[in-house]
Amino acid sequence: MKGVVFLGEKQLELRDFADPTPGSGEVVIEIKASGMCGSDLKFYRAPRGAGSSALGLGGTGEAVVAGHEPCGVVVALGHGVEKTLLREGSRVMNHHYKGCGQCEHCKTGWTQLCRKGLTVYGATGNGGHARYMKAPASSMVPLPDALSFEVGAAISCGTGTAFQALRRLNLRAEDTLAVFGQGPVGLSATQFAKAMGARVLAVDISPERLALAKALGADALINPRTDNVVDALLTLTGGDGVEKSLDCSGQEEARLAAVRATRTWGVVCFVGEGNTVTLDVSQHLLRRQLTVVASWTFSTWIQAECARFVEARKIPVERLFSHRWRQDQAAEAYTLFDRQTTGKGVILF
Repeated sequence: MKGVVFLGEKQLELRDFADPTPGSGEVVIEIKASGMCGSDLKFYRAPRGAGSSALGLGGTGEAVVAGHEPCGVVVALGHGVEKTLLREGSRVMNHHYKGCGQCEHCKTGWTQLCRKGLTVYGATGNGGHARYMKAPASSMVPLPDALSFEVGAAISCGTGTAFQALRRLNLRAEDTLAVFGQGPVGLSATQFAKAMGARVLAVDISPERLALAKALGADALINPRTDNVVDALLTLTGGDGVEKSLDCSGQEEARLAAVRATRTWGVVCFVGEGNTVTLDVSQHLLRRQLTVVASWTFSTWIQAECARFVEARKIPVERLFSHRWRQDQAAEAYTLFDRQTTGKGVILF
């Protein structure tokens, strides 16, 4: 089979890989949709030959198939896989991590928190940008029949990450939420927050992404290149600030603005990866009684809950997608995605 490999320095190629065979406790899925996530860009942009180990993810440094939002159909089961839970033909999403399987985190579906050794599919293990993918049966999450494979791919990382972040914020219908960064995660958060009844204020430097946010229900749009973000958010909230803020950008300026624009007793959630932020603890936090939380992806259970939420509320997650690609168009796809002006992209098989 052919698989997409990130070479670094904004280069990738299609390489030959052996078709996988499941071992004990594993399954092979035939990929139907493999989403493109902002986290892919750190591997795409990395120095040539850096590999996942140079980016703090461990691994052998050997080339792996990219893509950590896999969704497809089970085509082979290894020894010991309980056929009452999975069978050939099962529609599944993949929770793209493998841990020890025995620690408290693995047993509760938070495999990415395992401290005994971690595989991240698409980074340190072969991911979804290929026809087939092998992973533990325990990492497979059912995809409801009503949802398309591309929606399942979105839920497998970016959209699921937004859902969990809103849970961490304990978002309520009466809240005003500021969402910093309207990439795939931020757009998902905007869409979900509106479905939950909140008022959503979307912040981004891309006019194209702000337009997508508006189409998905954002009540107001703020562009830091033309607006003072904190002043604009205070004006929109009568000077009080928002009840909840969510940073999906990972940028220092956005994180600081999220804290400064949140009202006394409010809650701020950081979900964007990378970079740092410097806060004045007394001025920004203590004397305003702020709560700051962090959220890193989701558990298998929450991934399934997100899918049920999308199904029950009939949320049109497909509207996140601005581009759909074939595998042989991967170079063109990532060149465009790297500009960070589009909605979500997905490779369809």
